[in-house]
This record gives sequence, structure tokens and C-alpha cells, in this order.
Amino acid sequence: MSKIHVTTTINNDPAEFLCEAEDTLLDVLRDTLRLSGAKEGCGSGDCGACSVTLDGRLVCACLVLAAEVEGAKIDTIEGMSDGENLHILQKKFLEHAALQCGICTPGILVASKALLKKNPDPTESEVRLWLAGNLCRCTGYDKIINAVMDAAAEMRGLE
Repeated sequence: MSKIHVTTTINNDPAEFLCEAEDTLLDVLRDTLRLSGAKEGCGSGDCGACSVTLDGRLVCACLVLAAEVEGAKIDTIEGMSDGENLHILQKKFLEHAALQCGICTPGILVASKALLKKNPDPTESEVRLWLAGNLCRCTGYDKIINAVMDAAAEMRGLE
């Protein structure tokens, strides 16, 4: 079977790759493009560790076939900071100690950024509901929620 050629944009940079028909976006990101921030936690879309945005929509990269992203715009955790300058969410996660082992953190950060883009002033309940698809076994979520709420408040103050 011949490989499929895909042209896309990842973190605002043009990208091209070859993939098999059954390769997932997560496989290509990690194994072909060496963008290892998105993690495979479950492989079935239940944990959110592989969360990325695809044309502005939050998705689990383990559920998207790589061949389907032709012409799409993909944003991963690697594109969240600007060089050494961390995104406000990343700073707040550090300030609030909202991470431990790090498996879920990239997905939660990507999901949180997507939430704040859609709703810059979420309630705590809205944050909890939005992040319900991102599982964490280490932190207990309170520090994560507090970091997102704090980042949202700071981001609103910058506008």
C-alpha cells in the first residue's frame, strides 16, 4: 500500500509528512514529526492526554486519522509558548503547582487554552465541565482549576 502525502500547518508552520491510511494524528505528531508533547494515555479518546486543536476545535489526536488533516491548522502544546516566554496558562500552572507527573499536563493546557479562547470569563463550573474529558491521576484537579481561573482573570486584564 502506498503512503499518503499530507500538507498541513502545525503551530503556524507549514508541515508535510507521509503516513499510512491507519496512522493517527498522534502517531504522526510523536513518531514522524517528533512533537512529543501530546501523550498517548488511552488510545481511545477517553483521557485527553493527546488533546490538540484542529482548525480551532479541541480534539483527541488519537481519534483523528493523519490523512484527514490535509490542509488543516493544528496547534499542539509545543506551539503554546513563544520561545522562552511561557503562555500565561503555563505560568499559572507552575505558580499553582498544578502538575505532577506531566502525562496529562500538555492536554489539559491545550484544552484550557481552547476554553479561554471560546470563553474568556468562565465560571469554575464551566472550567470543570470543559476539562472533564482530561483525566489526571495525580493532582486532584483543584490546583488545575485554580490555575485556569487565575490565568483567565489575568488574560482579561491584559485586553
